[in-house]
Amino acid sequence: MASVSDFRNGMALRYNGEIWVVNEFQHVKPGKGHAFIRTKLKQLKSGKVVEYTFRQHDDIDEVKLRSKDMQYLYATGDDICVMNTETYDQINIPKELIGDQFKFLKEGNMVDVLFLEEDIVQATLPMFIELKVTEASPGVKGDTVSNMQKPVQMETGAELQVPLFIKEGDVLKIDTRTGRYIERVSR
Repeated sequence: MASVSDFRNGMALRYNGEIWVVNEFQHVKPGKGHAFIRTKLKQLKSGKVVEYTFRQHDDIDEVKLRSKDMQYLYATGDDICVMNTETYDQINIPKELIGDQFKFLKEGNMVDVLFLEEDIVQATLPMFIELKVTEASPGVKGDTVSNMQKPVQMETGAELQVPLFIKEGDVLKIDTRTGRYIERVSR
């Protein structure tokens, strides 16, 4: 057990039977009455953020999360197989833990896997990833002037909206959180 005065950003705790991560917290000492802590908690499984107020004397159940970078190998049905690069142990993770980011996942990418004891509670891709364009309609001279966009197909099968000057074979930097094109990468 820990006290609410031990709150810090990124701290994981068990509350109402769920695992939550502290996004923000603020100690409040009103003129009258007892001090309290106003928090924004993010539920680890669903990602929803809620505001909750704790009283100064409340006890919380802090949990220890362990993060491990693992290499993506292949997908099988509803799971993906990842490998620990130090021990070469392989484990399967449900695709639903990766969510929409799965469309940007290609063989060899690193995946950040979050463990609660021995259970996997979350898996995320790096913030930015580089992918090659496999299908794009041809560009026309002068396409760099406007801010119009066109759909392209990436090597993982994901479809993206990009500027008109992007062509087949280009390597693009993509934000995996939003699924948006960031820039063309020169090699």
